[in-house]
Amino acid sequence: MKLNIKDSFNNELPSDSNRQNSRRQVYESTHSYVTPRVPSHPKLIHASKEMAEAIGLDEADIKSTEFLEVFSGAKVYPKTKPFAMAYAGHQFGNWAGQLGDGRAINLFEVENKAKRWAIQLKGSGETPYSRQGDGLAVLRSSIREYLCSEAMYHLGVPTTRALSLMLTGDDVLRDILYNGNSDYEKGAIVSRLAPTFIRFGNFELFAARKDIKNLKKLTDYSIKYFYPELGKPSKETYIQFFKEVSNRTLEMIIHWQRVGFVHGVMNTDNMSILGLTIDYGPYGWLEDFNFGWTPNTTDSQNKRYRYGNQPNMGLWNLLQLANALYPLIEEAAPIEAVLEQYQIDFKQQSLKMMRSKIGLQVEVEYDEKLMADLEDCLLLSETDMTIFFRTLSNYKIGSPEKGVDIVQQSFYKPEEVKDEILNQWKGWFNTYDQRLQEEDLSHEARKQNMNVVNPKYVLRNYMAQLAIDKADEGDYKLIDQLFQLLKKPYDNQPENDKWFAKRPDWARDKVGCSMLSCSS
Repeated sequence: MKLNIKDSFNNELPSDSNRQNSRRQVYESTHSYVTPRVPSHPKLIHASKEMAEAIGLDEADIKSTEFLEVFSGAKVYPKTKPFAMAYAGHQFGNWAGQLGDGRAINLFEVENKAKRWAIQLKGSGETPYSRQGDGLAVLRSSIREYLCSEAMYHLGVPTTRALSLMLTGDDVLRDILYNGNSDYEKGAIVSRLAPTFIRFGNFELFAARKDIKNLKKLTDYSIKYFYPELGKPSKETYIQFFKEVSNRTLEMIIHWQRVGFVHGVMNTDNMSILGLTIDYGPYGWLEDFNFGWTPNTTDSQNKRYRYGNQPNMGLWNLLQLANALYPLIEEAAPIEAVLEQYQIDFKQQSLKMMRSKIGLQVEVEYDEKLMADLEDCLLLSETDMTIFFRTLSNYKIGSPEKGVDIVQQSFYKPEEVKDEILNQWKGWFNTYDQRLQEEDLSHEARKQNMNVVNPKYVLRNYMAQLAIDKADEGDYKLIDQLFQLLKKPYDNQPENDKWFAKRPDWARDKVGCSMLSCSS
């Protein structure tokens, strides 16, 4: 197994001089060197051939002993120095101070086909940033991260990727609902990849400590490798850097809203400077369309990170990044202009995205009201978001009276869609029918356009939980079945139609299928 190692982060940025792996505050450093914990009996459960090829490996490499050893943490790849990153962050709106990679260890960076990949192990042992944690991860959360990373990519959502999923052979003690009922679970490790794992919190750490020298080093490094088109460091470059991060963050969140994805933990330490979905914890897809839904038990009271609030949280997090970068810019007006533009762009792009979901290309003044009225209808009774928009593509002009029948499959309780609710839906379909008549596309062309933005298959929590339950029994076939299914989320896959279905009743309140904790 031969990799083209091109380490830059740990070679060009300041490292922690203390080489002891002890919990501590780390100053004037972007990272601390740490060796992954050696698992007792590592076992490869699944690997992505696509991502193996992306870093220059083939199928024979995946099957090799070295692959097993390196990507389980049992062996350090020659001439590399694994490390954990230092960062801070705001968690649920509160300043948390130093955080850092508490259960992630960066192995190395690889360059292949003109692309750079940083590769991490999540769940490979404690680091100086583990705080009260053990640095480990369980099979349950590892399956969710592994499957979701790749599912999101194929949905067209900017995301980190996943290379491999492994068992460690060691049991890990977890309190899944934080209710005092701890139990042992199977330990696991996900190998995940991204061009970089730098987060908003990396900048916040230095800014909070008034360490402007290292704040500048980190920012210059980020621009050099990930925004080289911005040119040499300067005040104007830093403003443009912030603007690009803002644009990518907005693009990512628009995609989340499009497919009904709820991140669940939009803390600043979980926000990528590349606008990638990062850190898959208590995430979920909307089952019924509900702006107030969050999958996170920790957030169940305040619902800060609910579906409808994700765009606002993106803006709030960008404000924290702006505060961190301010010492390099020393001027508020250009930063404020970027944040104001975010709000303008979100409104425009959100409307454009919703137009695409219901098959509209022409921009008409009253489209905003059409969308608002649709959202009101979706909230009248429990309505599956994914199924609704997918089946809406079957609607043909001139048949508004059949509209409700066409999307009937999306209603959790069809018997409730009557009287005033039914009349409101009929009113919307009448308006929608008139609106479609202002378009030039044929029914088939419109349907095709809608079906490339409205997925048929998403990784619903109950699907992931079924795979977890099977894996706990030693059966990993469903992991691969879902992995293959979610590679083509927009395609009709008749053999997989059982997954194009509403959440079953048994999953409504089952742990892991509705609400989840941050426990992993």
